[in-house]
Amino acid sequence: MSTTVIRGAHVITMDATTGATPVRRDLRIVDGRFAEISTEIIPRDGDEVIDGAGMLVTPGFVNAHTHSWEYLYKGRYDNLPLELWMLYSYPILGGARLDPDIITLRTLMFAMESMKNGVTTLIDDVLETPGQDLDQLAAVADAYEAIGIRANVSGHIINRPFVDTLPFVADRLPAELVQEVRRQPTLSAQEYLDYSRTAFAEHHGAGDGRIRYMLAPSGPQRVTDDLLVGANALAAEFDAEVHIHVLETKMQAVTGDELYGGRTLVQHLDEIGALSRRTTFAHGIWVTDEDIERIARAEVSVSHNAISNLKLGSGVLPWRRYHDAGVNLGLGTDGCSSSDTPRLMEVMKTAALLHKVTEPDYERWPTVPEVLHAATLGGARSGVLDGSVGSIEVGKQADLVMFDTETLAFLPTNRLENHLVYSENGSSIVRVMVDGVVTVENGRLTQIDEDAVIAAFRAVMPRIREEQDRLDAVNAAFAPVFAGAYRESAARPLSINRWIGSESEWVRELV
Repeated sequence: MSTTVIRGAHVITMDATTGATPVRRDLRIVDGRFAEISTEIIPRDGDEVIDGAGMLVTPGFVNAHTHSWEYLYKGRYDNLPLELWMLYSYPILGGARLDPDIITLRTLMFAMESMKNGVTTLIDDVLETPGQDLDQLAAVADAYEAIGIRANVSGHIINRPFVDTLPFVADRLPAELVQEVRRQPTLSAQEYLDYSRTAFAEHHGAGDGRIRYMLAPSGPQRVTDDLLVGANALAAEFDAEVHIHVLETKMQAVTGDELYGGRTLVQHLDEIGALSRRTTFAHGIWVTDEDIERIARAEVSVSHNAISNLKLGSGVLPWRRYHDAGVNLGLGTDGCSSSDTPRLMEVMKTAALLHKVTEPDYERWPTVPEVLHAATLGGARSGVLDGSVGSIEVGKQADLVMFDTETLAFLPTNRLENHLVYSENGSSIVRVMVDGVVTVENGRLTQIDEDAVIAAFRAVMPRIREEQDRLDAVNAAFAPVFAGAYRESAARPLSINRWIGSESEWVRELV
């Protein structure tokens, strides 16, 4: 039996009693779980004792929506809306199978940067081009197991031809290009569900329970209805998450009008029975009030990806409306191609600030406790993990982050929780634990040789860049038509507007 006692720290428990208010506590961790939380714990013989004086302890942060596979594209693109950006980050044509060895390096690099920023749980929606096989999935799961992080890992699936998932595209592209896209192999719903059942058998519960498989239909417009309904049923069988991209952009709102006879994408998912408490919507920006009511009624979670949404110009999530409806919110970085960072602390600050400019009623602006809840318990709840992580409570897994409050970020010391969200960027982290095991100590990872990983990654980057350049050239053929479809969608009047500013001004610009 391994026992660790942390003495005399300020602790943000995120439990129902003290929430986000720091309190002075001692913590006893036994075999990877919080066993005792008290104002004073007397160490026993054999206990490892950590002096918590001058430290702030928080639950480990949960990145509720990300794509580790985009790490290879970090810093590559700018000033592209989602639909144009996807041409290059999610190449429609020309993709070649990525070797599992590179996937391992890619995943470790992503996890290293995440964990050093206090992320102990990743909701990782992994897509491979042209499709994911079991060896590639195993490379991701094994990398996470090795580094010691907790992760929900998916098989991201698109089983409709991409040109048929967007309005105003297929009939404007050259016929031979459309035919080439439609000839690309796709999985049937049953093939994906069979694949997922094998993935559950091989990876669900690996790493002493830290690794879990989740289902990830890309979006309601990108997969068939039988796949959506089947994924929901399979998730219930394994008590797993279903992770879906929903209404990230105005073009997706227009897609509902075009593909589903005027119904929204949320309405369609609800009516076919594809929503449950295990469902997480990534983004959920262009939702109507009725959509929000449906989301709340079905107990669906929403992952808010503030930085990615800003960079891609997707719009601003209706933060307060979701809260008023009782919808659970998590925070996500999204992929490193659309946000260029896996650092969740940057998202925390951005989310806290962004919604203060959406309305003048300051009593409805995000609060620090709300943001911290989204970064911890909210994300855990979205990943079907709230029974085991997300707060510091007896019986839960000991996932935590320790911050040195004697650094410049916490001086002069006022309210530690405010410093954490607005002043700290991860530079004050001295220790990260997952399941009570120290995974980061004074800026260094403890479970892997990070220098060796970085050296190996640098060695393969020239080959990766060469392939990226080739794919960019192949898929640039779609750009003019996709740009036109984007502008037409942006100019279409809707009952809602999730962009900041006067709609009439930017509609004139686009038209």
